[in-house]
Amino acid sequence: MRKVYKNPKELATCLKDLVDSYLDDLMEYETLEEKVMILVEHNGERIYKDDKMSSKIHTVIETSRADIINKIVKDNKK
Repeated sequence: MRKVYKNPKELATCLKDLVDSYLDDLMEYETLEEKVMILVEHNGERIYKDDKMSSKIHTVIETSRADIINKIVKDNKK
């Protein structure tokens, strides 16, 4: 997994694969949380603009996965 993505579609695919691995019980929640936060820190504006997920990324990962990612980000921003 790269830390920085310039192409939003590649970034979205990476996020989608991470969440799918978690949903398939191939990854623990803590590991998912750590990897998602690394991606958010290094790709900030590409993922979230004005505290809202980019529409390009949301379209690729779909609502159920976006909800999981949003929960992780919200819990870690506190």
